[in-house]
Amino acid sequence: MNEMTHRPSIEAPQLRTLLLTDLCDSTTLVERIGDVQAATLFRDHDRLVLDLQQRWRGRLIDRSDGLLLLFERPIDGLGFALDYVRELREMGDARRLELRARAGLHVGEVLTWRNSDEAVQVGAKPLEVEGLAKPMAARLMAMARPGQILLSAVAEPLAHRAARELGERGQHLLWKSHGRWRFKGVPDGQQIYEVGEPGIAPLRMPPNTPKAWRDLPLWRRPAALAAEAAIIAGIGVGVWFATRPAPAIAFNQRDWVVVADLRNLTGQSVLDDSLEQAFRISLEQSRYVNVLSDLKARDTLTRMQLKPDTILDRAIASEIALRDGARAVILPTVAEVGGKVRVSAEIIDPHTQTTIYAKSADGIGADSTLTSIDAVTATLRETLGEELPSIQNDSIPLPKVTTSSLDALRAYALGQQAMARANYAEAQQFYSRATSLDPKFALAWLGQVRVTFGTENLQTALEPLTKAEQLKDHLSPRERMYLDAWTARIKDPAQAVKKWEELAKFYPDYFPAQGNLAIAHYRDARYAQAIRFAKAATSDQYEYAPMNLDILGRLQLATADYENARASFQRAVARGRNGSFRRLAALEATQRKYPSAEQMLAKVPGDDLHGWIEKTTIALDQARWKQAQEASRTALAMIDDPDSFDARAFLLPAATSSWLAGDKPAAMRSAREASRRAVAALESTTNVYADEDVAVAVGGALLALRMGEPSVAGDVDRALVTRPDLMKVRSLAELRDVMRAEVLRLQKRPGEAVALLTPYLDDGERYQTRVVLMRAQFDAGNLPQALDHARWLQRKRGVAFMELRCGQCLQSLNIADSNIAALVEAQILKKQGNTKEFEQKMQSFDQFWPTEALPDYLRTQRTSAVATSRLGTV
Repeated sequence: MNEMTHRPSIEAPQLRTLLLTDLCDSTTLVERIGDVQAATLFRDHDRLVLDLQQRWRGRLIDRSDGLLLLFERPIDGLGFALDYVRELREMGDARRLELRARAGLHVGEVLTWRNSDEAVQVGAKPLEVEGLAKPMAARLMAMARPGQILLSAVAEPLAHRAARELGERGQHLLWKSHGRWRFKGVPDGQQIYEVGEPGIAPLRMPPNTPKAWRDLPLWRRPAALAAEAAIIAGIGVGVWFATRPAPAIAFNQRDWVVVADLRNLTGQSVLDDSLEQAFRISLEQSRYVNVLSDLKARDTLTRMQLKPDTILDRAIASEIALRDGARAVILPTVAEVGGKVRVSAEIIDPHTQTTIYAKSADGIGADSTLTSIDAVTATLRETLGEELPSIQNDSIPLPKVTTSSLDALRAYALGQQAMARANYAEAQQFYSRATSLDPKFALAWLGQVRVTFGTENLQTALEPLTKAEQLKDHLSPRERMYLDAWTARIKDPAQAVKKWEELAKFYPDYFPAQGNLAIAHYRDARYAQAIRFAKAATSDQYEYAPMNLDILGRLQLATADYENARASFQRAVARGRNGSFRRLAALEATQRKYPSAEQMLAKVPGDDLHGWIEKTTIALDQARWKQAQEASRTALAMIDDPDSFDARAFLLPAATSSWLAGDKPAAMRSAREASRRAVAALESTTNVYADEDVAVAVGGALLALRMGEPSVAGDVDRALVTRPDLMKVRSLAELRDVMRAEVLRLQKRPGEAVALLTPYLDDGERYQTRVVLMRAQFDAGNLPQALDHARWLQRKRGVAFMELRCGQCLQSLNIADSNIAALVEAQILKKQGNTKEFEQKMQSFDQFWPTEALPDYLRTQRTSAVATSRLGTV
């Protein structure tokens, strides 16, 4: 009984982090320096261990030449090991001795018990630790090289995820996988990892030992090599291509990667932003690998509730990859090694945050880094499965595709960062700085073109666009095609769709191509085709997905897909695009849900110039003529530059609201002025809005024709004859013919008007095409056809709201015509003798625009329209 009473009690198994270390060649060291110096050294060593124990909350269990410590968390054990290896090395350097330690870190269950006081007094340890975790950590420690810290597959991910707790040092740690190993007495293979600081960690494969050896497949074992060599000698190059090993990540063509922030260990700050940007540019040339943009990564950081300037280290980049569906993380590093500048990159599995492949290239001096980046990215692309011919064909050397000036490259990188923040003024400043440092830096000129897109001021794009065109040979194939497409959009609109289609075909995951192709089809009223490409541009990997969600919603509204349109607009709003509130207002107004439409309009920012178009239109739709006039005048007052395109386009909503309010002189002045300014702008060869000015000029002419004035149409027609390049664009030729057809109708030649416009009904007709056809068919006595058009106009209110040309400058006129079409339908029904439906349709019209709200001329026309055989100029 006494023996049982004094037996120590064993505690329940506990999950702990075990760290075992060994001071390498300690016996030899004592022999070399003598007992006295060794005693002093080990005393200092003990102080170091005690200090690190307190710093990292460790518990020392055993010590001799090495240490056994327990920790609550793996990151604490790793912190101890890192500090121990580094400070031991510094201690040795101060004494001109080589002091190195090896370490093994493992997490597992252990059993602990306390020895009795009597046993401790005679030399026993106060605490005993046992369990399989202990020999596992010992095996790791024993196989490590001097200065090497090895981790088990259990400890590595736990420590890796918490590395940020180590501060800035944690961001610079090097992680490496050494594959699977087998330990004596352990049945299953174990994955082994190494971690350490640059310049300290060996980052070398541990040697095989009698108790630990690499778990190699049969075909790689020495006994099989001779037979294998004979087989390989008979295999041709074609078989090699067919059987070459797949990358460690199951990476497929068009999969995505996240590029982490570059770790610059050289101390040369000029390399910080420039090389990271160069790395991205080099990798983005691939048609096999898709690179998540830095802007998209920063957007994901915000959704992670982190600051946008958070450093994308291994852990953060991996989490972004998991959130955005990327298959791998690329971690680039630049460091000085042996007097050379080394550029290296690791491919990281975001699920485990382990390094599965690493590649580096050395060069002399900072100027060598661009060539080294090309070499590294080419190898990474091949490792991920891209064919060598594809790499060669789709790659231009970085010094040519960017610049040989690292200062210019850094300025460009800062411009890219400013663009990501939508700080267009700052972006323009840095891009201009880049081109002043290197006038042949084509990408920086193209960056200045992109600034004009962001500021919606295309007129300023001409100079940088011309410069970029002159330097096309300095652009990558993708950027060259991108430049060609924008050149066509501005200088040759008839070729724009073709150019965007080519770019989208060659680079199916280059979302700017998909998005701009959607807009090109949208502009030509090909809504079904546009939806396909707009959906592609709403991918989670695209930083401008909210903008394209807005475009997708507009297309869905135009096709009366109200439910999906609402979902798209709401998703856009949720992603920060407040301008989509005006689309939600249009969606509600399309269905005549005016209270909810007004609620949405109230959320549109007051400084959103284009939001005043919907405010004008929705007021007109409810016969609130004065409110519509005030909204259109407010918009015009917000435009600072009287020569801008907006100053011309916004005259049309003003003309429409004045016309419907009964102020014909004001309406005529605005319509005539809109056409006059647009015609004058068409005379300029540097007008980048020429195609949109066609719509403005025609819109003004159509409104003038409504008021019985044909001279404006004559001026516009003569101007358009001088622009055959623009008339090659089908939708622009259609607008011209709509104007001509209305002139023919008023000249009592309705049959010719119908013949002119009917061919456009096959593909993407404009709303006003149907308006004029309805009138012409009525005047020609073709009542069934006129009725079809009248009903189409009422049914397609989504098109009336969302039609794109000239910044939706015809929206107000379209919506007015959607209501007037009800009056025309009523007249047709009466002429057909359908009294019941006639009365129902008149009641509908009176609900839209109550008789008491109509100005005198509209009230008169309402009364006479149902009795006359012609529609006149309503």
